[in-house]
Amino acid sequence: VLILTIFLLMKPVMADAQTYDILLKGGHVIDPKNRTDGIMDVAVKDGKIARIAKSIDVSEARRVINTSGMYVTPGIIDLHVHVYYGTKMDQGLMNGPSSVQPDAFSFRAGVTTFVDVGSSGWRSFPDFKRQTIDNSQTRVLAFLNIAAEGMRGGPFEQTTLDMNPRRTARCAKENPSVIVGIKLAHYNGHEWGPTDSAVMAGKLANLPVMIDFGSATPPLSLEELFMKHLRPGDIFTHPYAYFPEDRKSTRLNSSHRLRYR
Repeated sequence: VLILTIFLLMKPVMADAQTYDILLKGGHVIDPKNRTDGIMDVAVKDGKIARIAKSIDVSEARRVINTSGMYVTPGIIDLHVHVYYGTKMDQGLMNGPSSVQPDAFSFRAGVTTFVDVGSSGWRSFPDFKRQTIDNSQTRVLAFLNIAAEGMRGGPFEQTTLDMNPRRTARCAKENPSVIVGIKLAHYNGHEWGPTDSAVMAGKLANLPVMIDFGSATPPLSLEELFMKHLRPGDIFTHPYAYFPEDRKSTRLNSSHRLRYR
């Protein structure tokens, strides 16, 4: 009886000795910010990383997950997606079938943050936020399209009168925790007005700009884009893509950020 009594008294103490909720054991940890690259244990407490070390005793954790042979990284940020999904079959990436549902594609790939680049403009952003951003477990950030409707397709992305830098910047300033940049996409005209409007909105909102050229014929000059229109920190995306109507090409999804010494 005495032994049983001592055991029962010790049991809560033993439970309290389990410092961590989860222990990821033996995985290859890659954490560039903290210059970590090697086989390490990762301990989690109250939903946060509490300790990273070469060896953490399994008795210190309530749950142990064997991650040997796996990579363990901080949540990945995918900086070029379109997640303003919906059922408007004629609206492409803006509340249409060409965008995807965030949670269906994020966590299974180790992604915790998506950056939607230009699917919505200042006019459609409130619906995008209410419908998708506020209802996703995935953190969704956004580059706001200089075209008020966003990537609705057709004339909605070509109408320069609907590219308003001040309204775009105002919408960005009203949503600073979500909107992280300004986007110009798919414009087919052979003039720089839309690019300059996007850059002006970026200046007014103090945000970077992303440019996705359309299919201007002849193509607009990249040298002029970089040297006369964009600023340090702005982004030229889809650098290998070109879609003139009379030829076929393959679109490579890539982004290049401008860097100046």
